[in-house]
Amino acid sequence: MSMSETLELVSANRSCGGWHKRYRHYSRALDCDMVFAVYLPPQAENERVPLLWWLSGLTCNDENFMQKAGAHRIAAELGVAIVCPDTSPRGTDLPGEHDSYDLGSGAGFYVNATQAPWKPHYRMYDYVIEELPSVVRQHFPVNGRESISGHSMGGHGALILALRHPGRFRSVSAFAPIVNPMNCPWGQKAFTSYLGDDQSRWRQYDACELVANGASRQRLFIDQGEADQFLEEQLMPERLEAVCEEHDHPLTLRRQPGYDHSYFFIASFIEDHLRYHAEHLMKR
Repeated sequence: MSMSETLELVSANRSCGGWHKRYRHYSRALDCDMVFAVYLPPQAENERVPLLWWLSGLTCNDENFMQKAGAHRIAAELGVAIVCPDTSPRGTDLPGEHDSYDLGSGAGFYVNATQAPWKPHYRMYDYVIEELPSVVRQHFPVNGRESISGHSMGGHGALILALRHPGRFRSVSAFAPIVNPMNCPWGQKAFTSYLGDDQSRWRQYDACELVANGASRQRLFIDQGEADQFLEEQLMPERLEAVCEEHDHPLTLRRQPGYDHSYFFIASFIEDHLRYHAEHLMKR
């Protein structure tokens, strides 16, 4: 086996009749060791199962969703595996990597960096769309049917990956996604650092731009809390709503009164999302 094909089991926990496991492996795309988590439902012991990718947000790693979202019970019922990558390379010790919560460690933004010092390691787009799926297909009993979801920065990642790869994912959803990173402080800071000042490079990583350019016709399913502390400055779902309406792109945007940006919000509606994805994943 090559290094990238070797997995080291970090931990294993029985959960809702299935298994939650964490693995470490060397990533060629990121040139460092990475940890990811997988939930295998009980059905995976006897058959190959469909897979939901979950992409997490700023400051998170693979553990937040698996421990806080309450997804295992429904995933076990539905027979759906879940894989959670990390949100950035770890341990590369680049200058400035740990200086702020919204750039560097825990803030990879699911792009392929083109600028120093980030370029050699911060290639989360390739890691999530190519390398890690190859590892998962090799080592786990999945059947090739995939959907994708995520939260905040991870919601941004889920939307752009699905829009840029028509037909790859049976369905896509997001909680409080960053839909227009080119025009919000989080996105502008990350894109300037990772991609440089040429904004033409930014458009391929912006859901509003991808919808406007007709990248895909895939339906988007989004939940957004109306009490989200980042709603007006960073998330601005009305921008995606407007561009989808202008270009007749299918969108379901649910505004949830009283809910904030936390995992309490995700835990409240994760069952809806899992059942939505299962409907698409179970179709032959």
